Amino acid sequence: MIKLNINLKERSYPIYITTDYSDLKSSLDNAKINGKLVVITDSNVDKYQSQQCIDALRNYEGEVFKYVIPAGEKSKNLDTIRDIYEYLISLKLDRNSTLVALGGGVVGDITGFAAATFLRGINFVQIPTSLLAQSDSSVGGKVGVDFNGSKNIIGAFYQPKFVYININTLRTLPKRELQAGLAEVVKHGIIQDAEFFDYIDYNVNKIFSFDESVLQYITKVNCSIKGNVVEKDEKESGLRANLNFGHTIGHAIETVMNFELLHGECVSLGIVAAFRMAQYLEMIESDLVDKVKNTLMKIGLPVKLENIDVDQVYNQMFYDKKIKGNKLTFILPRKNIGEVIQCTIDDEALIKRAIADLKA
Repeated sequence: MIKLNINLKERSYPIYITTDYSDLKSSLDNAKINGKLVVITDSNVDKYQSQQCIDALRNYEGEVFKYVIPAGEKSKNLDTIRDIYEYLISLKLDRNSTLVALGGGVVGDITGFAAATFLRGINFVQIPTSLLAQSDSSVGGKVGVDFNGSKNIIGAFYQPKFVYININTLRTLPKRELQAGLAEVVKHGIIQDAEFFDYIDYNVNKIFSFDESVLQYITKVNCSIKGNVVEKDEKESGLRANLNFGHTIGHAIETVMNFELLHGECVSLGIVAAFRMAQYLEMIESDLVDKVKNTLMKIGLPVKLENIDVDQVYNQMFYDKKIKGNKLTFILPRKNIGEVIQCTIDDEALIKRAIADLKA
């Protein structure tokens, strides 16, 4: 088992990277968790992971319950949160109780938000089962829900007690989900580590054949990159915004397409648009754009969207929670892979040109 630490003073916590659930009970003991425990999962993950996870808790001291929500982004709303509150109240949970998020990013965000707000905050554990969640959303404490068509517009920063990553949960994912998760993995290489980007490109086949050593290494580097940024800027006042690379346009596409595309697929499109924008600003050369597109295509991620509505995507970006003074902030590559810069851009024609290029 690999162990990393996220150092946030009194909110510090470990990340465990392993190949099964056998160390889950001892991880709870190490975190001094012993009250009522509610595993929150979704209808897809429930079929493949819930029983294994709960079986690993057979010697847990407290009572263990399970709550299943419908799978998909459309569950990520305040109605689902209300239903969870009602269930938690029915169990007579107290502040020593714990919510365990067993699932992908949607389950993690919903469970974390419920934990942050129920009884003004109860224990929270992340057990991410998708590559996207294992590489990105389970680390850093950003939790929340969508509201009136705006993604993650209601939320909080609420750190888990620990993150437990069983990389073999990836074997149960549809290939499309695995491909989508790799968008966030590629993003980490682009913003901070050129060698990691090349490692991903070189090992695509091993990733899809579930090579345990490759998957554990990728997870370790992902969590290290994300954790390093979070430690320096927990609540996104500066450096942490770099983690939004590809997301400003990506989130807008995700919303405009009514969540028909997966989050990682939209991030892939947002990455391509960000590289195009940087090219037009003469920050990078065109061959770098092609290099990144080739890696994304090798993974099987989209790099174009023929039916994109440029005006609708542009207008949707102004509902982004990161907007300041009605101006859009983009994270753009500079010079080489591994280096990015934050830019406030109010050139509407430039932004729309980058979006329109996704049709090509």
